[in-house]
Amino acid sequence: MVWWIIAALCAFFVKGLCGFANTLVFSTILSFGSSNLSITPVELLLGFPTNLIIAWRERRSVQWSICIPLIVLMLAGNIPGIFLLKNTDSGGVKIFFGLVIVLIGMETLAREYFPKKAKESKIILAVVGILSGILSGMYGIGAMMAAYVSRVTKDSKAFKANMCAVFIVENIFRIFLYTITGILTWRIAAYAAVLYPVMLVGLFAGIKSAGLLDEQAVKRIVIVMLILSGGALVLNNL
Repeated sequence: MVWWIIAALCAFFVKGLCGFANTLVFSTILSFGSSNLSITPVELLLGFPTNLIIAWRERRSVQWSICIPLIVLMLAGNIPGIFLLKNTDSGGVKIFFGLVIVLIGMETLAREYFPKKAKESKIILAVVGILSGILSGMYGIGAMMAAYVSRVTKDSKAFKANMCAVFIVENIFRIFLYTITGILTWRIAAYAAVLYPVMLVGLFAGIKSAGLLDEQAVKRIVIVMLILSGGALVLNNL
């Protein structure tokens, strides 16, 4: 239980600070001793209220033209992702996605130093949305979507608002599907309930820390977390 408490505190501090990567932190800490079939639903129940809190705080920055297409595509990708979670435990899939995330994160970091306006390609949106849904359905990981949203939002508030708005709908859908497929059980729900106070402490500590940093510093922290999260995903599954 100690490691679950440490994982929740660290993961949701990161969530409060930069709006994502909580799942990768949580999973990385726990994956050596627990299966994804236990980790993913617990993190989902912990993460859902944090998305509500952050989206409400930053609600003026939500851009529905970004959120709605991503929601539709992610929900479509969730269904095969949840099937794969239930029936496989493929480290190769995680390695592939991790490498993609690292490459996108490095490209995003390069644009911070050599800025240019990102184009909203419908093809890129479709590919990112579906793959993000599959990855989220399997492991609850939204780093690939984070890479896309970071390209098309102007600041960290807009990034957090749009990421969390998408995740609210996606989380509700996943809670429903996890329940009917037997992945989410009363035992899992009870375990998550014990960790809620720890999650809230970590979340608000992260939000407070973000408020003490300037806008550019927070954005670069987001990008570095993106690269590190992808790297952790690869290393954890080699």
